[in-house]
This record gives sequence, C-alpha cells and structure tokens, in this order.
Amino acid sequence: HIVEHGNLGEFNPQELSNIVWAFAKAEGSDSRLFKKVADHIITLDNLHAFKPQNLANTMWAFAKAEGSDSRL
Repeated sequence: HIVEHGNLGEFNPQELSNIVWAFAKAEGSDSRLFKKVADHIITLDNLHAFKPQNLANTMWAFAKAEGSDSRL
C-alpha cells in the first residue's frame, strides 16, 4: 500500500494527482492516503511543478472524497 511504504517522493505531480483522482472516482475513501498525499504536497513547497490540470484533479479528488485539507 502506498501509504505504508512512505514512497510518495517517487511520484511526480501528475502521478500523485492520478492516485487521489482514481480513489475518489471509484468512490473509495482512504483518509490515510489523502492525508499522506496532502502532507507530501505541502512539504514539497513546489506547487509550481503542478500543472493546472494536476491541481484541479487533486482538489476535485479531495472534495469528492470529503478529504479536504485547509493547507491545500
């Protein structure tokens, strides 16, 4: 499981976006995953690496999964 391995640093912005988008689209909810992804994005301090579509998909996924994070 992605969350347990702590390997989010291996994923680029689009891949992170795709992961949370897929979970939300499948109506899955994994609060640990969404928290880890949010934490990872925040610590990157590199939002300019995210294309607008990556950001939009990520925010949509958080909203859909009711996993909002005010830091994002």
